[in-house]
Amino acid sequence: MTRLAIITGASSGIGAACAGQFREQGFMVINISRRECPVDGVVNVCGDLGEVTSANALGQRLVEAIEQHTPTSVCVVHNAALMLKDSVADTADSDLERVIQINVVAINALNRHLLPLLPTSSSLLFIGSTLSEKAVAGAFSYVVSKHAQLGMMRATCQDLMGKGIHTALICPGFTDTEMLRGHVGHNQEIIAAISELNSFGRLVDPHEIASLVTWCHDNPVINGSVLHANLGQVEN
Repeated sequence: MTRLAIITGASSGIGAACAGQFREQGFMVINISRRECPVDGVVNVCGDLGEVTSANALGQRLVEAIEQHTPTSVCVVHNAALMLKDSVADTADSDLERVIQINVVAINALNRHLLPLLPTSSSLLFIGSTLSEKAVAGAFSYVVSKHAQLGMMRATCQDLMGKGIHTALICPGFTDTEMLRGHVGHNQEIIAAISELNSFGRLVDPHEIASLVTWCHDNPVINGSVLHANLGQVEN
């Protein structure tokens, strides 16, 4: 019996943590990203989700992997994301298109290839953000794309009624990842400040999100749900 987890962006952060936890549970894990996953035993299918032709080619390679291994259950974790510093006043069309390609269109391409082959008890899990439902200044294209992921998850849930495949949007708060630290310029004062914006006064650990992801795969009762994972973030 083969259980398969397909994770985009598993080269670091939440994706790598998910890969590790799925491996611990005996899953075959495939990483889809430009860089290899550091977790032992992960199959790396490297390519660029930011390019339309490449994203479709990656989808076809996943089809081949499923046909080869005939898994009994598949968890697809749409985790890869691009976050730019931008605003509504200065975001170039090309930058918005680049973010939407990685954060939204590539998800659609992979789903289109995978869905005909997914067995019942599979799941499509989207790694969203607190910014899937809220907004902050200075992250215009990212906020737009994460709101789009929310709509995509809900529409996917409705379209897959009766198929035995469940979906959910997991929304991490401020999580200790390369992307977050890079976005704030590795400024320790900013990191300390945002760490205080929840009930526990710290950043979320990527492994905490990974534990929620693996739980979501095993519990179809959450089908169509938005799950907040932010340590009780301060409301503004």
